[in-house]
Amino acid sequence: MKKYDVYGIGNALVDLEAKVSDEFIQKFEVPKGLMTLVDDAHQRKLIDAMENKEVKKKSGGSAGNTVIAVSQFGGQAFYSCKISNDEYGDIFNKDLKDLGIASNLDKIERGDGPTGRCLVMITDDADRTMNTFLGVSVDLSKSEVDEDAIRASEYVYLEGYPVTSDSAFEALKYTKKIAEEAGVKTSLTLSDPSIVKAFKGRFVELIGASVDLLFCNEDEALEFTNTENLMDAREALKKDAKRFVITQGANGAMIFDGDTFIDIEPYPVEAVDTNGAGDMFAGAFLYGITNGLGFAGAGKLASLASSRIVAQYGPRLAKAEAIEIKKRFH
Repeated sequence: MKKYDVYGIGNALVDLEAKVSDEFIQKFEVPKGLMTLVDDAHQRKLIDAMENKEVKKKSGGSAGNTVIAVSQFGGQAFYSCKISNDEYGDIFNKDLKDLGIASNLDKIERGDGPTGRCLVMITDDADRTMNTFLGVSVDLSKSEVDEDAIRASEYVYLEGYPVTSDSAFEALKYTKKIAEEAGVKTSLTLSDPSIVKAFKGRFVELIGASVDLLFCNEDEALEFTNTENLMDAREALKKDAKRFVITQGANGAMIFDGDTFIDIEPYPVEAVDTNGAGDMFAGAFLYGITNGLGFAGAGKLASLASSRIVAQYGPRLAKAEAIEIKKRFH
């Protein structure tokens, strides 16, 4: 039995979440529903413009949210990332420790410059629009990779967003290489359709011959496979991933377990905030398949957990709610 269920690597970001109007999005010409990389000054300009609104601060980042979900359901997780010696770095480090997640942060010196921040703007239609300032996360490198923790894990989980950085892209490839050499299963999330479109070559290189498990939503699947419908996309994905999950929002999810396709029914809810739904699905699913649930059971667990996320504000469940959900499946 491995020490960790999941070893994650990705951008360490502190989420700054606020509710905004469509007019706000339009006024500042922010691409709605997507993740856009911005500089420090632009992000601060947006924050200052919403100074009368409540801004919630919590550790985040895509893979960070996923390993937190694994931990909340009772799994063991390790996270490799890069933070700075500032207020936001302190927030991120404290959150990981409070949640019982092991990390590389006690073994390395913090970087110079600001810790990364993701401004998550939630509109009335429950859509989330992200403006991300990567800060020192852009310098994520092989130095942050913990080889011993990788070897002690059942799965590694690679976040797709860091492919935008040369050094972070090399860190992802190195992590996958160490995992494959050690017989550790590899998983990857495509993260965002705009990132897939701009950096498809890097995703192809990172996947290489294949990954054991690929996570994507419908738009990302279509973009990556250059297809126009989900049926063609799912057939094309078989060439890149031994198994995969395509989340479909209110329509549930489609899972390929290596042999057959499994349709996962949605849990109908009134959505108020879609931020973190995909991260939660991946975390709950990884917890499920590493803790005795098959692909169908893990899919149902993940569907229920992600439905609870979109019915609330914020990308994280309360611990008691995670335990209550897990009891339905164990």
